[in-house]
Amino acid sequence: MKHNLSVGDFFEYSGELIIMRDAAHNKIKQLFDDNSSLPIDFKDKIIFYAGPAKKPDNLVIGAIGPTTSSRMDNYLEIMYKLGIKATIGKGNRSSIVDLLNKKYNKYYFVCPSGAAATLAQKVFSYEVIAFPELGPEAIQKIVVVDFPLMVAIDNLGNNFYNL
Repeated sequence: MKHNLSVGDFFEYSGELIIMRDAAHNKIKQLFDDNSSLPIDFKDKIIFYAGPAKKPDNLVIGAIGPTTSSRMDNYLEIMYKLGIKATIGKGNRSSIVDLLNKKYNKYYFVCPSGAAATLAQKVFSYEVIAFPELGPEAIQKIVVVDFPLMVAIDNLGNNFYNL
């Protein structure tokens, strides 16, 4: 991932993404607050707010589209402290994200909403890596190739939705 990205830039990402939603974020927050060990090392990971659909026999993963990112805003600073480098989802976020991205030199990307079946074709491996008891909200890892993204909030706190 390039580090000279600006709001509105489009690019294709190839590499690992960690899928997390509300329930997994809440469990990580509880572990963090209790100074307990975490199930994975978040350093330099990109978190994708998504929930894959049931996998058809002929694909690595079911349809996978972004979920509303603002639901995870209360967990973002903890995740930045744990070392993640960016988040991916859909929609605008609260103004605190603009400030946190600037403070921690991080990014928020969006990917095409409504294109979950097409995005699934960009996924080349999939596995559940933590909290399997959460079902579709478990922490999962995917490897993607040419995954389409746009910078929505850059590392300077500039917000596409405020332009």
